[in-house]
Amino acid sequence: MLGELKRTNGPMANREQLQIIRSARAGQAAAQLALGKRYLVGGGGLPRSAATALYWLDRAAHQQEPDAWMLIGSQVPFEIARQATQPSALCTWYERAFDAGVIQAGLVLARLVFTQPETQTQVALQRKACHALQAAAQAGLADAQWLLAQRIGSVKPSAAAREVVSSAPLTADRNMLKWARHAADSGVLQAQHALAEHAWASASYAAFLQRSLPLARAVLQRTDRCSSFAEAQLLFRTAQALLQTNRDDENDIVSFLDCAAHAGHREAQLSLGLWFARMDEHGSRSDVRAGIAHYKKSIRWLTMAGEQGASEAWYALSKIYLKPEFSQRNVAEAQRYLVLAAEAGYCKAQLDLGMSIWRTRRGDESGDVRALFWLQKAAAQGSEDAVKFREKHAAGVVPAPWAHLVLKKLTREALRLHPFLVARIELAAQFGLSQPEALLIDLNRADCGHCLLVDIRADYSRAKRRLIAVQTGEERQALDRIVRLFGNIDCGPGGPEGNYRQRRYRLSVLSGA
Repeated sequence: MLGELKRTNGPMANREQLQIIRSARAGQAAAQLALGKRYLVGGGGLPRSAATALYWLDRAAHQQEPDAWMLIGSQVPFEIARQATQPSALCTWYERAFDAGVIQAGLVLARLVFTQPETQTQVALQRKACHALQAAAQAGLADAQWLLAQRIGSVKPSAAAREVVSSAPLTADRNMLKWARHAADSGVLQAQHALAEHAWASASYAAFLQRSLPLARAVLQRTDRCSSFAEAQLLFRTAQALLQTNRDDENDIVSFLDCAAHAGHREAQLSLGLWFARMDEHGSRSDVRAGIAHYKKSIRWLTMAGEQGASEAWYALSKIYLKPEFSQRNVAEAQRYLVLAAEAGYCKAQLDLGMSIWRTRRGDESGDVRALFWLQKAAAQGSEDAVKFREKHAAGVVPAPWAHLVLKKLTREALRLHPFLVARIELAAQFGLSQPEALLIDLNRADCGHCLLVDIRADYSRAKRRLIAVQTGEERQALDRIVRLFGNIDCGPGGPEGNYRQRRYRLSVLSGA
């Protein structure tokens, strides 16, 4: 239809345009249609403007000009239609054009309908839009195929969409993937990325590479290369998929990781650092990364990843600085990075740091307390080795029968006269202390947060220093309450509680012994 329109120039043509404009403004349908056609192609003193063409074609269509809605359906895209004052009012023209065989009009109709709240759209129109969309998809329109895939895969599709999906022989997920594949094969980048994302989420690395490799290589070929996090993520995942499938594409792997790492992708920086160090994330030699290690390159990328919060990077650096073949081997640096990894929450680093401090505790009076702190952290993250260590070296809460018996005999008068002694008995009952431990423990020094330090060797030579892990909220609350009572009190023999003999005497009186 538009092929019949010709651009004209010159004074005669301009006068002709003016006459058409006057007639169109006067309400003549034929003139409105003619003016709409001229604005579609421009020329003759008139600019090319699809929005202005839509305005005049819409007025002509309201006067029942069939060519008007046919032109709207075939020549006015969705981007122009949605900018109209009332986009929903244009649905009628796209519906009529679709019924007359203009497939493209069905896609625009669907997009107009689906961008409106369902409550504001007639159910019949929703149903018609769904069928129009299916027809456009089946006719090979890539945008329609992708929109249909999105509609089928939506969390809350409309009633009409559900009707269309339920009538299909395939399940909704399979139907969505089917149309997404059609759209991707037709060149829709969004569909290609969506299929790659779906394959990655399903751990289907071969299917992921089928979609991601062309996209990743296209990113590398651009002058600006990786310009967004999404592209950096694509490059990183493609490299990981190549590693998972044991593909012999070392150049691609390094190129993808390098590009993503330069774009600031933390996991890519970590992976590239491990690649150059020929290590895995646990600090061991990697079987899939054969070859000579380049530790200086590795340190650069691991440091950048660590500064972005990758705790595994600090742990890997601690391992590198302990390697005898590394020319800059430094035990102090290794320890510093191990502490950084542990503080960042890396379970393996917390375990290693705790065990390291425990092995060297003889030269550090509080070494056992600090070691248990990190091992407690590792145990909370599920480290079986840390749990075994805690069970072996940090006593758990066990019953103290003597303390429970005394508590049952206490009277209100005893609570009023001996608040400190009663608190010590409660502490013994809660944490399983012996009588000497309960009477002599210095509460101002014993609470270490994660554990209770029981060390009365200075006043009771037969005692042993031991740690009791604080593991539950109930234990923490009980300890806090008791420690607050002793906050400004001297717990030694010069304090208000007296010496050990006096405390034992008062305990024997309370227990009725």
